[in-house]
Amino acid sequence: MLSWAMPNPILPEIPHGRGIFCNRTLNMRSVRAIGYDMDYTLVDYRVDAFEHMVYAQARERLASEGWPMDGLAFDGLMVTRGLVIDTELGNLVKANRFGFVKRAMHGTRMLEFTEQRDAYAQTLVDLSDSRWVFLNTLFSLSEGCLFAQAVDLLDQGALPRAFEYASLYRHVRAGVDAQHIEGHLKAAIAAAPDHYVVQDPEAALALLDQKVAGKKLLLITNSEWSFTSKMMAHAYDRHLPGDMTWRQLFDVVIVSARKPVFFTEHGPFFEVVDESGLLRPLSGPLKAGGIYLGGSAAQVESDLGISGDEILYVGDHMFGDVHVSKRTLSWRTALVLRELEAEVAALEGYRPIETRLMALMRDKQSLESQLSQARLTTQRLHAGYGPPSNTNPKSAEARVHDLRNQLLALDAVIGPLAKTGTELTNGRWGLLTRAGNDKSHLTRQIERYADIYTSRVSNFLHATPYAYFRSPRGSLPHDPASAVTGA
Repeated sequence: MLSWAMPNPILPEIPHGRGIFCNRTLNMRSVRAIGYDMDYTLVDYRVDAFEHMVYAQARERLASEGWPMDGLAFDGLMVTRGLVIDTELGNLVKANRFGFVKRAMHGTRMLEFTEQRDAYAQTLVDLSDSRWVFLNTLFSLSEGCLFAQAVDLLDQGALPRAFEYASLYRHVRAGVDAQHIEGHLKAAIAAAPDHYVVQDPEAALALLDQKVAGKKLLLITNSEWSFTSKMMAHAYDRHLPGDMTWRQLFDVVIVSARKPVFFTEHGPFFEVVDESGLLRPLSGPLKAGGIYLGGSAAQVESDLGISGDEILYVGDHMFGDVHVSKRTLSWRTALVLRELEAEVAALEGYRPIETRLMALMRDKQSLESQLSQARLTTQRLHAGYGPPSNTNPKSAEARVHDLRNQLLALDAVIGPLAKTGTELTNGRWGLLTRAGNDKSHLTRQIERYADIYTSRVSNFLHATPYAYFRSPRGSLPHDPASAVTGA
């Protein structure tokens, strides 16, 4: 009998922030097609440069309407993805997974605790209510910043006409959207792609691995053909072998898809027949290697003979990419959360402080338990009931006083450490995935609709097309500590 053993290859050490994180178990071997969004997914932009330009163009548009915009500038730290605009009160808020507001900003000023409590003590953030606008993509940063500054101008009486906060938001949003619709923005990016596009050589190899492994690759983007062609060529062609181009990676390319409508309605397809973008109505099914405009996900499923959980769709937009494709078609979903790498790095750096903080919190919990018992003993002694006690009322009161002083001293140590944890990555809003000690509203959306999430497409390279992503065992508050630790 022969015996042999394959040598164990030395796998590269991948930073934790470059991992692929799983909410629902996903076997990549059962996935037959992988669809990709383009902007901020297949093509990664330098956020500051991109959003600075969006902001600047929208600001000029508002200035042309007589708005006093001098001195206003884009602030990349003022707003983060995952915040929610309250169009009724003119606030930006950060909510936890249950919809309770944990931080709030009116205009550009963070609200004090009492102001926030008075505004939201009886109000939950409900994204199904038109009052709330979820900033769920990096494209939203310039919009959120400009709206916050516009609220300041409105409160100062500096705008040329009257607005309510809701109509103010709609006006600002229209100004930002116009930059995307009218083409000036994308023309500027296409003219100087090196200034805006982040090169990621590993992304091309990851896609090539998937294609050679037998996956059908789909590009489904809302961007028009001319912009898509330039951006994909700039980001991918230099990293592919020989004379291969990005076009050869994809079985089907769909531009101007009109997501999320692409996933919910049955629009017609047009075929892009030449590099200039000339169109003709599609006759017959989608063809391998074809480039199309518009259409619908339903026809993609029908023509490819693939549907439901055989398709994985990867995008950066929480609603337009992940939520709607999951809810409407039961596609498997992956969210690209570019900020995740910085978030994970911040958490790893904070770990020694967190370890100390957890130990102090255990001490605090013990002191609080002792204080509760001491207060109860004092109460029974004064009221004259309960089991006999050797403690006299004066000693019991002294014990309560001593424990309170110990807790005050402990809180003085805990406070600064805890505050540091709430300001990781952003001094105003903290971590994207956390709201205080709880999960953020963004995290709740990720858990509900994204089967997996990761920081960039190239992270699939390290996972391989054959990976089996397993979701962790969920913990509950009543689980024994040992079970939670071992989950």
